[in-house]
Amino acid sequence: MRPLEIIRDRWQDLDSRTRLWSGYALIVLLAAAVGWSALNDRVQALEMKRSARESVLKELLQLKVLFQSARQSSDQLNGRVASLRPDDSPAKIIEDIGIKGKSIKIVPLKGEERSGFTEDAADIRIEGLTLNEAVNLMYRLEKGSLPLVIKKSNLRVRFDDPSRCDLSLIMALLRPAAAQAK
Repeated sequence: MRPLEIIRDRWQDLDSRTRLWSGYALIVLLAAAVGWSALNDRVQALEMKRSARESVLKELLQLKVLFQSARQSSDQLNGRVASLRPDDSPAKIIEDIGIKGKSIKIVPLKGEERSGFTEDAADIRIEGLTLNEAVNLMYRLEKGSLPLVIKKSNLRVRFDDPSRCDLSLIMALLRPAAAQAK
């Protein structure tokens, strides 16, 4: 005999009350299996959604860090531009720092237009600096409160006195564009 026929014969042999309660139990088991399957599908869908949101959150955290660093540098530049006075120029900045070699030569250059800024550029040559003075000058230019861009720098040791050097800079002072200044 086949297993289905055996089950059917045993079902038929049960009295009606036992068959009724067995049917109810079978219905409850089937309903529980269907409910469990539906809940399992829902849990899997929620887990997939959670993992997708975690990956998006990781990307957003990286973007948040990038945004905050860009915002910080933008705020620093805005603060530097706000501290700019109308009479500031590359020559005045070099003179205000107070580091002088044997001779200083400052030649104004044509500035460029950048996004929202104009450049007040100059070619600066300082001869007869010590290495310490050159480093201090570069540090003060870089860490100063004004918006400066050092486009090119060249430091050469002198042949006649190896303890001295010549510094050549092309430096630009960033000013707000005329349309932005209004």
